[in-house]
Amino acid sequence: MTKDLQQIRIEFEKNKKIYDSALLTFRDVKKNVYSSSDDGFDAYNCSVPFIIGGKKYCYGRIEKHNVWADSTVHLFEETSKDVFDEVAGAMIYQNEDPYVQFIDGELVMGGTRVTKSAGEINYFDASFYRGKDVDGMVYYTQGPMNMKDIRLVQMPDGIGVFTRPDGKIGFTKIKSMEELTPEVIKNAELIDAVDKNGYGGCNQCYYLSSGKIGVIAHMVYTKIRDDKRPERVYVNTAFVFDPESRKTLENKIIGTRLCYPASDHVRIKPDGIPLDDTVFTSGFLLRDDGKVDLYSGVSDALQGRITIDYPFEGYGEVVYGDLRKGV
Repeated sequence: MTKDLQQIRIEFEKNKKIYDSALLTFRDVKKNVYSSSDDGFDAYNCSVPFIIGGKKYCYGRIEKHNVWADSTVHLFEETSKDVFDEVAGAMIYQNEDPYVQFIDGELVMGGTRVTKSAGEINYFDASFYRGKDVDGMVYYTQGPMNMKDIRLVQMPDGIGVFTRPDGKIGFTKIKSMEELTPEVIKNAELIDAVDKNGYGGCNQCYYLSSGKIGVIAHMVYTKIRDDKRPERVYVNTAFVFDPESRKTLENKIIGTRLCYPASDHVRIKPDGIPLDDTVFTSGFLLRDDGKVDLYSGVSDALQGRITIDYPFEGYGEVVYGDLRKGV
């Protein structure tokens, strides 16, 4: 983005079109509701929902509300509109911020793994699992040390790989999943999606009929709070990437915390700053009316949904990445 992200947000808030919004309900196997109290467990920063075997699932990050960097990822099935129940007996992953994609006829699930030493964070990386269905997921590979938000997209001649070194975004192509290694990911060249002083990452990618890639992402800026302390603000964004020229053609805000229903349920960082202006993007599902349902973590404590216009208008339809279609 060439303009100041905070100024772009001001313009977005004036002209935004939000057709519907909701906070999702997640329930454990005993039907206890997550994200319902400050001394319980939260479900947030989930994957975008996906359909496989005729059922609509998502992976959700589960973490005690007053604990930091101690998450597990659980599988949920949508049992009614915006209500997801935990799947009994499903594998639980020692990860956070899960993501999914359909690649070469398989389901691929990724997430951030935090490694600790004597209770302190040592490093983090990205774990990848693959399988034909949710019951057959097998651990497959890792990303490089201290890199998260690695995202894949099916392409006609291979697989696109978006990386996130130090809050920037890189891109490379591989022929198959067998080439997805830490070395290949680490060596991806940067693209121009994030400004020199900016910070962001990809969350969900869609190959478009124009031959370009639509990317749903998050971008971050810093504001100064009333108490003079700096606060990092996360917003939902979208951009279009041309893999031939390696240029970003459009980059815009598509959602902010103000777009989702209000809630007092907010995670507090270890430094005491509440994450009340944070949305961590999941991705979108296409709708039959031409709009999309955008899913996002909210305040690092909840999961939300907003209905917005298709963000890649003028760049073609989604060819690969429509998670309604199954593997």
